[in-house]
Amino acid sequence: MKLLITGGGTGGHLAIAKSLRDAASTLGHSSSFIGSTSGQDQSWFTNDNVLTQVHFLKTSGVVNKKGLGKIFSLFLTLKATLQAMLYVRKVDAVISVGGFSAAPASFAAVILAKPYFIHEQNVAIGRLNRLLRPYAKEFFSSYEKDSSVKDYPVRESFFEKARERSEIKTIIFLGGSQGASYINELAIKVAPTLKKKEIKIYHQVGKLEIEKVEKEYEVLGIKAEVFAFRDDIDALMQKSDLAVSRSGASTLWELSASNLPAVYIPYPFAAGDHQFFNASFLVKKEASWMARQEENPYELLLEVLEQNMQEPSKKLKLLIHKDGAKKIIQKVEDCWQN
Repeated sequence: MKLLITGGGTGGHLAIAKSLRDAASTLGHSSSFIGSTSGQDQSWFTNDNVLTQVHFLKTSGVVNKKGLGKIFSLFLTLKATLQAMLYVRKVDAVISVGGFSAAPASFAAVILAKPYFIHEQNVAIGRLNRLLRPYAKEFFSSYEKDSSVKDYPVRESFFEKARERSEIKTIIFLGGSQGASYINELAIKVAPTLKKKEIKIYHQVGKLEIEKVEKEYEVLGIKAEVFAFRDDIDALMQKSDLAVSRSGASTLWELSASNLPAVYIPYPFAAGDHQFFNASFLVKKEASWMARQEENPYELLLEVLEQNMQEPSKKLKLLIHKDGAKKIIQKVEDCWQN
């Protein structure tokens, strides 16, 4: 089967694309990728040695644009759709992982009547996915009861390193590769309490604030492991007993696969407030905690530090299982063969 994976813009979408690429290869299928010249797509897949072809088309987001900006973005999408049709007609099936990067190949798949599949990473469904859902053979979601595959595509290493927690001896702050100033400030504020409790600190600060945060820890006399980006984030999650994090879908499900409870602080400007709804899903399962920035996460974090992590850790283990990407590819394979 010749599979085309499309979508991106942010690391969350691209992480799913990479998981699907690997699963397709493992199952003996070839895959290509269509992304955008904007966003992070090129940095993730330009020199990829697994994909048979990679194409980056000139597109930009439409959702937050107004007036002439929206018209121009729609024009770019139309032009890119015509380009994408040249590539889509040569494949057997198309999987969209969402984001504005997915629009041209998704529209091309619908126009050419190619078997089309969608993976939605968030509770709040993106506008493009809502629009094209009626044309999809399958709509994969970790949040919907009727989804044929509920397991989020997460690297196997997170499951291999998973463990059940109890006492909090190590905490990890995750602001994403770009960092989150609010989480950095919260970490510094709570650091003296963590020092008193002898809790070790891992802190992903982002490249823009790393020097500033390192100096703040130094002033406090606290030895924290501060970094902008790490390839072994799965190993750091294994060593941690509690996380403080934004609630982008990929990070949320990586933490879940690690059985690592978290205090989630949704990014307040996320499209459709999707990070709030993502975290709410786990809170309702009593598997983690959440507070918006204006709801004083500091006080919540102090409360959580006094709790045992065993029960939420056990509940996370039940919410996700490995081989999510493989199961999706097998579903695509079944539809293609039939």
